[in-house]
Amino acid sequence: MVDGVLLRGAADRELNNFAALDQADASCVSFYGNPKYREQLARTRAGLVLVPDGDHEAPHAAALVRVTNPVIAFDRIVRAYGTLPPPFEPGVSPAAFVHPEAVLDPALVSVGPNASVLRGAKVGKGTRIGVGAVIGEGAEIGADCVIAPNATICQGCVVGNRVILHPGVVIGADGFGFEFVDGRHRKIEQLGIVRIGDDVEIGASTTVDRARFGETVIGGGTKIDNQVQIGHNCLIGKHCIIVAQTGISGSTRIGDYVVLAAQCGVAGHLVIADRITFGGRSGVISSIEEPGGTYFGYPARTLKEDRRDAMRVKQLGSLLKRVKDIEARLGDGVD
Repeated sequence: MVDGVLLRGAADRELNNFAALDQADASCVSFYGNPKYREQLARTRAGLVLVPDGDHEAPHAAALVRVTNPVIAFDRIVRAYGTLPPPFEPGVSPAAFVHPEAVLDPALVSVGPNASVLRGAKVGKGTRIGVGAVIGEGAEIGADCVIAPNATICQGCVVGNRVILHPGVVIGADGFGFEFVDGRHRKIEQLGIVRIGDDVEIGASTTVDRARFGETVIGGGTKIDNQVQIGHNCLIGKHCIIVAQTGISGSTRIGDYVVLAAQCGVAGHLVIADRITFGGRSGVISSIEEPGGTYFGYPARTLKEDRRDAMRVKQLGSLLKRVKDIEARLGDGVD
């Protein structure tokens, strides 16, 4: 299954569970995929550990199996024996609502109880619409997608193939647009759409706002974590990673292969080049047009600059003491 080589231990042990290195017992399959867990590997009592090529100290583990990529090999085993979602079963639940002008084949899609597919919506073959999900008027969903319970795709939005939307995702809510006129906030109509590329995955309770005009775009292969907010008219590139509780303000353009770690904040109308990585809680308030590089802090700056400034802050205490000592000596000299 994993094209592995048994390095040590017995191959006939019964294994019936999965666990991390520090939680595993003799019944568990585990894996070692990151050098920072070297101490956990040395102490683990797992029945079998998947390891990469190299020398590994794991005296308490029952068996070691060498594989090309332990993370992928472990995932392959979990997919075969773990707790899997129910198999695809085509059909429309009697408790669902499908508008007569919606376009779907009940023999090729699955629509769960209390889900709604509204006028003009299109649903591709192999797609699952979960319990309570809403597919708005004129929305389009490609093939082999998973629209989880209580997710909402608002009117006119377009979703590609093999997209996964987790519970509570909202695609195409109005962008946050207001103009202060005559002492009150006047709503600016948001009449664009959201377009999501193929193989995108969006985590629970994340919102992608529709464009004021034109499109908000999520590029193919991008993975978005839970509780992320993406503002109107943003253009997110391909194969990006956007981690939990990150907020991206409207009309910002983000390149391909960009990583935004947890709780990043990105101001509006910026341009972020390809292959930029932002550390957790970075505050991005200006454009970065040079591709590549790692940025941290508020305002976000290069890793070298951030570490240098952090070191200076740590030195403030000793610097203050030196200044006080100098002042004291100068005072003694004047007296």
